[in-house]
Amino acid sequence: MKIIKFDSGFKFDDPNSRWGDPSYQLEPGDPGYVPPVNPPPTNQPPKKGKKMRRQVYYPIRVADQIIWLENFRNKLAGYATVLGLDSSQVTAAVADARWLLYVLQSWLPAARAWSLACTDAASDAQSGDGSALMVLPVFTPPTLPTGVVAVNTGALNRIFALVQTIKDSSGYTEAIGSDIGIVGAQQTGPDFTTLKPDFTPTILATGVNIDWGWGGYSAFLDMIEIQVDRNDSKGFVPLAFDTTPGYVDTTPRPTTPVKWKYRAIYRVNDQQVGLWSDEKSIAVGG
Repeated sequence: MKIIKFDSGFKFDDPNSRWGDPSYQLEPGDPGYVPPVNPPPTNQPPKKGKKMRRQVYYPIRVADQIIWLENFRNKLAGYATVLGLDSSQVTAAVADARWLLYVLQSWLPAARAWSLACTDAASDAQSGDGSALMVLPVFTPPTLPTGVVAVNTGALNRIFALVQTIKDSSGYTEAIGSDIGIVGAQQTGPDFTTLKPDFTPTILATGVNIDWGWGGYSAFLDMIEIQVDRNDSKGFVPLAFDTTPGYVDTTPRPTTPVKWKYRAIYRVNDQQVGLWSDEKSIAVGG
């Protein structure tokens, strides 16, 4: 089994999902596991599809998002004809972009400043000097710039959908994509001479959680191989070939205290790549 989160794509109605604290997903071999209706023809671990090795074009920082939206709205109309976009598509996208610019650039900073004023007011209400009748701060949103109107929720999702339409257009080129900011920078692959997984084993009620991740290189890796040494004179033996970060070793713990050791290595095309992780040990049993 493995630790899961609802916002990571797992569903409440999945018969193998157990929601609680922590939530976890049953895997083949776990008690109570429900196999798929149409199981795969082999026991080989699932392979990831071909990955896009470009970073997401939409920035993470709000300040950079503002720059991106401004550039997109200013240049979109200039490419409408070659991309086969009609005037209604352009008008709607520009309206969405302008609304988001207002929300991110004007409304959000004002709301944050008002929130700070509310915190100060709460402090004054409790421990002020008592010399004046208190007036609570009232939030007044910034005035909408000329031409900016409120739009339906999901403005950014609509822009992303239009971007996909643009990229599917016969008139689309990389030059156009770069100019309007919808082409991410080429990702640099990992250095397999130094790449190795990092993880932290922790004790859960359900087993030992191996909290591993991709190290920022999920686009270049297929899975991780995890091995365990249970201090039983067998040395390291295979434990799992996992494709989703986070794995729970549900092997029953011994009745006497002992240290289990874990190590891991990434795999690509069914081959080990990079270096073995540092060995991590954890006390179990007793």
